[in-house]
Amino acid sequence: MGLLGELLLLPLAPVRGTSWVLRQVVTEAERQYYDPSAIQRELSALERQLEAGEIDEAEFDRREDELLDRLEKRNPAP
Repeated sequence: MGLLGELLLLPLAPVRGTSWVLRQVVTEAERQYYDPSAIQRELSALERQLEAGEIDEAEFDRREDELLDRLEKRNPAP
């Protein structure tokens, strides 16, 4: 786009900037959510809760499945 196009789109600059920031935040949140080391830490904490009697077997199984699903979505099978 030339100078004229940039001038016409100038009023939209704050919207484009906000959109870029939101994309960056979502990308980082997804990276952290699907991070294998974070999931491993959560699995370890979950196992400690089960061993300490803080959660029952059904709750452990449900949450473990959720964590394993996250791990699988991060690293899909070929």
